[in-house]
Amino acid sequence: MELKDLGYNEKTEKSRVQQNLTDYEAGRVIAEHRERYIVRTAQGETEAEITGNLRYSAKSREDFPAVGDWVALIMYDNNTALIHQIIPRTSAITRKAAGHTGEVQIIAANVDTALLIQAVDRDFNINRLERYLTLCYAARVSPVIILTKTDLITEERISAITDAIRQRIPDVPVIAVSSITGNGYDALNSIMEKGKTYCMLGSSGAGKSTLLNFLSGREVMHTGDISQSTGKGRHTTSHRELLVLDNGSILIDNPGMREVGIADTASGLETTFDTLLSLAQHCRFKNCTHTNEDGCAVLEAVENGTLDESLLGNYLKLEREKAWFETSQAEKKRKEKIFGKILKDYQKKDIKGKKI
Repeated sequence: MELKDLGYNEKTEKSRVQQNLTDYEAGRVIAEHRERYIVRTAQGETEAEITGNLRYSAKSREDFPAVGDWVALIMYDNNTALIHQIIPRTSAITRKAAGHTGEVQIIAANVDTALLIQAVDRDFNINRLERYLTLCYAARVSPVIILTKTDLITEERISAITDAIRQRIPDVPVIAVSSITGNGYDALNSIMEKGKTYCMLGSSGAGKSTLLNFLSGREVMHTGDISQSTGKGRHTTSHRELLVLDNGSILIDNPGMREVGIADTASGLETTFDTLLSLAQHCRFKNCTHTNEDGCAVLEAVENGTLDESLLGNYLKLEREKAWFETSQAEKKRKEKIFGKILKDYQKKDIKGKKI
């Protein structure tokens, strides 16, 4: 397999040259297991770890390799390697790391298109779709909405869901598919281009593994049933993994996400809610919160029915999350700065505490 079959292109080569990495082997991270990586090169797959220098210089999770990354490798004879450096990313889909204040987690790197997967029977939620859209737009990744399990509802219900999406999210393609009937897969296959990288985003039980199996023509991932007690899907994908499909397109599968935390996504919110923010330019006050102000053009649009009230509610919720994340991140940086000063002062003293 050649590097171009993994998505290597002129832009990646240019970055590699600019970073003076041409003396290293180039490879793409196809899986990660607790900071141990599987990297695919032109010669095949190899296990890899990061160098101590890369680990030491990393300031956050974003500085570690992620699935989809192109990396510069030092190869060894026993089919192992050291990752010397990450070749600069063209895109990175990120979210707020679960349980880590102010931390960002990379979902997938160097993605061209994100497939936003939602099952129409239990999982469908436009608010969640807008969360995924915000992550995509912040990463400058094109989104496509995929509705799965359409054989479980009527054609009328499918049409109603599709119309509701297009009314609220007008400029994003929507494809409805069924792994039972095969409906919609021709349309989906038609957008999957050779050499392009796609990433599946969706909650557990949305049908991502079934979708992957159908696209690949074989059982790549095991599928699970919906829990009868909770109505939620069981996790059938336990880790992120990059696969090359038979048609030459590249697909990154992800574990189901029950928490889609908003991180540094100001540009993402602006694009997702561009209709609302266009109205906001006509508000009486520049710092209008769109909650109770007189002369608020957004509230007026909600009252006269030209703007969906639930869209406004979702926007305000995501804005609060973004503000909270930015505050947490600023506090984290403040504490790191204080600690750095303490460490610097300590290093200037000898063992007895006297300044050198």
